[in-house]
Amino acid sequence: MKKKRIGAIILAAGKGKRMHSHVQKQYLLLMGKPLMLHSLRMFEQSPIHEIVLVVGIGETERVKREFLEGEPLKKLTAVVEGGQERYHSVYAGLQALTACDYVLIHDGARPLVTREIICRAIDGVVRYQACVAGMPVKDTIKLVDQAGFSQETLERARLWQIQTPQAFSYDVARSAYDWIMEDESRQAGITDDAMVVENRGGYRVRMIEGSYENIKVTTPEDLVVAEALMRRREGL
Repeated sequence: MKKKRIGAIILAAGKGKRMHSHVQKQYLLLMGKPLMLHSLRMFEQSPIHEIVLVVGIGETERVKREFLEGEPLKKLTAVVEGGQERYHSVYAGLQALTACDYVLIHDGARPLVTREIICRAIDGVVRYQACVAGMPVKDTIKLVDQAGFSQETLERARLWQIQTPQAFSYDVARSAYDWIMEDESRQAGITDDAMVVENRGGYRVRMIEGSYENIKVTTPEDLVVAEALMRRREGL
């Protein structure tokens, strides 16, 4: 039986407006290395066969020269330009992968992903064809109306905060992204890859365990937390 080939797309094309920094968040330093490089290194050490890095428009040569030169990333097969929205960047990554059976899509701004999470995503996608990492929410979540008044308290036991990696059969992901790219009206409100697959229909997305430490660095406070978590992880 032919061994299944697994690819990964690392997204590092965001503008990071909420960081209030002139440096794009994926290039901000964490323990002396750019955020995206922590993710790349972890995927390099995982059972993934191929990695595609998606960067901002006009950023490919800069990234190769300033951040990747000298890095032993043997599984990194392409650095490609993304687009205006996340789904444009994912689509570019899907097009750049070569003959993969499954694909994991990960935010480069989640530097604390672990090999264990990646392996759980691989196991999950082989079993279910579509799965995403996440964790049950800890806080009470309320639905509010347009005026800002509490409308409903949601059942916390059934609520998860969504993380990455998000993993899919390559055919499932590619057909779903082909579908939304055919019609701009289908792109409204898309915030993650699972929504693309769910909107296309035909597949249920299974939740798998991520980690409360697998945070996305979005604000300056997140960077402080990420450094504290990484220092603890490395025993510093």
